[in-house]
Amino acid sequence: MSTLAKISLLFVVFIDIIGQGLVFPIINTLIMEPTSGFLPSDASDASRHLNYGLVIGIFFLSWFIGAPYISKLSDVIGRKPAILICLFGALAGYAITIVSLYTESLILLILGRAITGFTAGNQPIAQAAMIDGSTDEADRARNMGYIITGVSFGLVGGPIMGGFLSDPSIIGSIASLKLPFFAAFMLVVIAILLVVFAFSDSRQQRDPFVFRPFEVFEILWRVSKFPLVIRICMVFLFFHIANVTFYIFIENYMTSRFGYETFGNSMVMLVIGFALAFSSTFLVTPTLARFSKQTVILANFVVWGLCGAAIILIPYAWMCFIPIFCFYFIFGVSYPTFLSMFSASVSDEEQGWVMGITIAMFTMVGGIMSLLGGELMSVDIYLPFYIVVVATVIGVLVMSIVWNKPEIHELTDLPKEE
Repeated sequence: MSTLAKISLLFVVFIDIIGQGLVFPIINTLIMEPTSGFLPSDASDASRHLNYGLVIGIFFLSWFIGAPYISKLSDVIGRKPAILICLFGALAGYAITIVSLYTESLILLILGRAITGFTAGNQPIAQAAMIDGSTDEADRARNMGYIITGVSFGLVGGPIMGGFLSDPSIIGSIASLKLPFFAAFMLVVIAILLVVFAFSDSRQQRDPFVFRPFEVFEILWRVSKFPLVIRICMVFLFFHIANVTFYIFIENYMTSRFGYETFGNSMVMLVIGFALAFSSTFLVTPTLARFSKQTVILANFVVWGLCGAAIILIPYAWMCFIPIFCFYFIFGVSYPTFLSMFSASVSDEEQGWVMGITIAMFTMVGGIMSLLGGELMSVDIYLPFYIVVVATVIGVLVMSIVWNKPEIHELTDLPKEE
């Protein structure tokens, strides 16, 4: 695979990741700020919280439904056409979102997020394309490192771009809530051109396509045949309940309690990006060389419980950045730890399926908690973070029960020295 082809795939991953860091703070401002003009100025806080949860929830549920089809499609029509489908979906999503901002249409905003979510499958396809183009195991490991680099740049770049382009105090009168979406639109156009002219499929094999309308649910139901995967999923469920609840509603909380606007919430996303990028890039290997996987997951739950409680109790906005950083600093280590457990629990032939399970659980929980959390915040802005604390406690209890088995210890314990 040529260097330019690899750069194209990295740029695709970068585009895929910047969306959340760029979009979430702006959606929060559009929905929650009475002066934004997007909702009626006299709309109640309860109504604003419900609409915020709806917009975010539609994105995750669309992702949940679309991800297995787009990933499967890449095995049928090839990586390049599948990547282009995702990019054109992102292009359409951003275009509809821009129109929604000009027309102040909540329906168009939801439609734009739904299209973007349904085609949000570029990262696993780009990763598969990198694997297809690898010459040996060393080259594969190096290429997967490049993917992490693209993810890291996306995590940091999205908040910077969103905060910079929307803040008049930085770039003057040209700043607006629409400008970041125009910038993202142009970046997607560049990504399309790069893929069209610089990338070609290394994988020539094509699988027959069989359309199954309930494929995503069949993927989840298949877990019943893998008892070891079930045990991991039982803990992974509470891991993601805590994770997505914190992630989705931390900006909403900072706005409701401390009056944060787009730039401030972009800085929240920037802190999350830096914490994730650093720990996932530099600390995963040395941590797993010294501590068992169960110890890492247990430490994660403890830290998350403390962070959720800290968010509730902290009286000043600037102090909230400490638990926010800690929450995602340890997530950068614990999430790859979970993925390695899932990978080791099945054969080589089941790797694609089991990774699909991790995405399906993340997006399903994200959609449910977005819709549920919006209603909870309309009652009390602290309730989502009580859920975070409770989920971590239950996660520890479930782990102590269902992971107390020899087959789990084989996956999680450090290798015994000879």
